[in-house]
Amino acid sequence: MIFDAATIAFNALSWAMATFLVASGLTLIFGVLHILNFAHGGFFMLGAYILFSLTQAMGGELSMGAYILFSIGIGVIVAILGLLVNLLIFRRLRAVDDAYVLIATYALLILVEGAVKLIWGVDTVSIMPPIDLSGAVFIGYLVMPHYSLFVIACGLVVFVGLEWMMLRTAFGKMLKAVAIDPWMCGLLAIDIEKVRAATIVIGFGLAGLAGSLLAANQGIDPRIGGAFIIQAFGVIIVGGMGSIRGAFYASLLLGLIDSIGTVLVPGFPGLFFYLAFAGMILMRPKGIVSRGLAA
Repeated sequence: MIFDAATIAFNALSWAMATFLVASGLTLIFGVLHILNFAHGGFFMLGAYILFSLTQAMGGELSMGAYILFSIGIGVIVAILGLLVNLLIFRRLRAVDDAYVLIATYALLILVEGAVKLIWGVDTVSIMPPIDLSGAVFIGYLVMPHYSLFVIACGLVVFVGLEWMMLRTAFGKMLKAVAIDPWMCGLLAIDIEKVRAATIVIGFGLAGLAGSLLAANQGIDPRIGGAFIIQAFGVIIVGGMGSIRGAFYASLLLGLIDSIGTVLVPGFPGLFFYLAFAGMILMRPKGIVSRGLAA
């Protein structure tokens, strides 16, 4: 029974950190720009496919160092694409109704998916994880794959990094100020457009980083973005729209509930996630942390 509980806890933590990696950039952009970016899943998927191409160019297998460096590099590439998206799309949506923003970002998602299908096709491809991540740690009956431990570590690093940025740096405090009152920030000579552009760059970069870091543990096809983005939306809604800390807490909570549900009802994976998602919306519609980036 103890090892069953340990397995549930470990699986919950692994699920939580993988989902938080995807949700972190999404919630940051919403927290500052108040844009619910449906295209986030597409750029997550793009990160995974770019890593696949780089892996194939390197002979089909990467060392641990190359895997991490490539993932960071892909994050930078997708961040640059985010800068272009801001210049071509997001800046044009500043003064329009939120419904048009949702339509525009959904259209961008369809465009990215189409580009992925055109370049890489529709067949499922896969990436072999580095040899250092192919084993597992055994503690009695508890099995902890190295790759899952790696994902957990990456999720924690991203969370700590974002929290440090928001709480300890002048840029983070500027982000909070722009999120709360952009008009007053403009009066104080803060360049609002540069802050917003930097936010989009970081958010898109996190999407590309998450896509590459999580690519080695599953089949990659044009549906991968949708599968992860549903969980990410659940996390940011339950956590409190725009709250990084809330998204982290929600990922842990929903991960634990989903892991327990998988054990109790193995024939319906993900059922408890949706039940918990719906229940939390009914009981606490503003989320666990309801103050956004100001929290």
